[in-house]
This record gives sequence, structure tokens and C-alpha cells, in this order.
Amino acid sequence: MELDIDLRSDTVTKPSQEMRDAAATAEVGDDVYRDDPSVNELERRAAEAVGKEAALYVPTGTMGNQIAVRTHTERGNELLLDSEAHIYRWELAGAAQIAEVQTRIVDSGERCVPTPEQVREGLVDEDLHRPGTGLLALENTHNYRGGTAVPKEHVDAAAEVAHANDVPVHLDGARVFNAAVALDTPTPELVENVDTVNFCLSKGLGAPVGSILAGPEEFIERARRVRKLLGGGMRQAGMIAAPGIVALDNVDRLAEDHANADRLAAGLDDVDGLSAGEPDTNIVVVDSEDAGIEADDLVPKCKEAGVGAVAFGEYTTRFTTHLGIDADDVDEAVERIAVIV
Repeated sequence: MELDIDLRSDTVTKPSQEMRDAAATAEVGDDVYRDDPSVNELERRAAEAVGKEAALYVPTGTMGNQIAVRTHTERGNELLLDSEAHIYRWELAGAAQIAEVQTRIVDSGERCVPTPEQVREGLVDEDLHRPGTGLLALENTHNYRGGTAVPKEHVDAAAEVAHANDVPVHLDGARVFNAAVALDTPTPELVENVDTVNFCLSKGLGAPVGSILAGPEEFIERARRVRKLLGGGMRQAGMIAAPGIVALDNVDRLAEDHANADRLAAGLDDVDGLSAGEPDTNIVVVDSEDAGIEADDLVPKCKEAGVGAVAFGEYTTRFTTHLGIDADDVDEAVERIAVIV
């Protein structure tokens, strides 16, 4: 059956007609020569949106994160991050392969970012025998921990310890605007104490492709070279950057996705055998252990019923709301899943 209610991820969104029109009429040039006016405008507006000096347009969030790690660190440094961080768990060990750094992980638990004590204990001083910590990486919202919106004070507390030890801080903010909306905190304020931030245009904001790496101007100039090294030097990229400019206007509507996630979680929690907590943002993680159904069995059954989902653990399944999903879709998804269970 066709996935007519696709809750696998907010990456499955389709570009709006306005985005398609923007792509068709975009002013373009060679971006490697910095001649593409649409890319230049996107980077200017994106930097402004997160309160940073400069920004770099990259094809994917993974590339943005890996460029950040490579640019911040020296070969052989340690990268300190949460044990469930996207950079560590889902990016093909890119930190080891591309930046050639060693990861040191800490279990941040429900807090989602390390405590100041964990950061302090995890930092390694460079000496004859030890490599030294080159970067602290945080994540907000935290994908694998259920789309949790991490409060500013927790981000700031971790960053303060790192900075006191001359260690820079990168934020994987793939869904940072979701966090800002959920916490009712302006995005520039939320990320003001991290050195760099990476965010996706192609998730909740609905663009067809692209992410942004933002930070100090000098850092972004060095990051541009790493982007070229990784094959990210694009030419007439304005055709894909122009929809990203439109996407930046979609921040406020993320509250609709959060409301639909609340509705979905409440509906699934009422199904005997399923348990769903109250989501912070647009990600709903459902536990089916009481129903005796493993996620690897539930997901294909949902697919047969036309509902897309992703296995997150032995008994946990992720459902993600986005601009392609409305309240009626949520109610229909709950009904179909209830029949399955």
C-alpha cells in the first residue's frame, strides 16, 4: 500500500509551489566563485536567523557536521559528545574517517547534553601521552532521545566549561528551530554561546535539499575549503538555494507540527499495549513492549497500512510530524495503528 501518511521523518516533505517557483526563477551563478546571488542571499539570511557572523550552504546536515568537526579540530584530537548523538551514531564514523579524531562519549541521559561535571571529566589535556580535546559537540533538538528540546541553560552550562578550557563548541542543530519554537526562545539567543551551529533546511522547514553551517566569519572561510575538499563545491546552486530562502519563513509554522505530534502521542498512548510520552517537538517515540510487538514487526505492518514509521529500538518506534501531515492524517494514523495492535 502507498504511504499516504508518511511519518518516517520530516525529511519526506515535498517543496511547496512557492519553492518550485523560486527554483525555476532563481538568479544563479558559479557558487565556487561566489557568483551565485541566490546562494549568497541564503547564506546572509541564514546567518542572521541564528545570530552568527557568516554561513555556508552545504548539501546535507551530515556534511555540515563533518565540515565543522574537521575545521574545528586537528588530526588526533578527541571529540567529546553524547553517546546517542547523531554525529556519533548515524554519520558513518565520519569524525574518524574525515577529521581523523577520536571520539569520547558520555551518557547525557534525559538531559540530552552533558552536565558541566561530565564535560569537565570528559575533557583531556594534551600532553606527551594524550591527544587533547579538540571539540565539544552538542545536539538540539536531540533526535534519538525523542526530539527533546534542550533548554538554553543546559547548552550554556556545557559550553561554559568547554570554553573555560579553550575547547570550542559545535551544535548539531538539525532541528534547532523546532527547539526554539518549543522553548519560546529566539534562535539567536538559544545558540549564542556555541561557536558554530548546523541546521537543516530540508526537515521541518520543507526545502527540497540543503543545510547551513554558521559561525564566525574566519571559521566559515576555512570551512569553505573543507566543503570543497568533500565535493561540496557547487556551481549554479541557486536553483536549490532559492527554495531554502523560502523555507526560512516556515519557522513559525513548526508549532503546528508540535501540536500534531501531541495529538498523535495522545492517540497512540490510548491504544492498549502502546505507550507514548508527551513529545517536546515533532518526534513521537512509541513503546510497544506491553503489546508484545517488536518495532521490526510493527514498522512493516504500519507500512502495509499506509503509515510510515522508523524502528528506533527493540520495542520503540519513531513517528515524525511535518508540514505534509495535518490533524486528520494523525487521527487516521492512530486508527490504523490501533487495528494493527
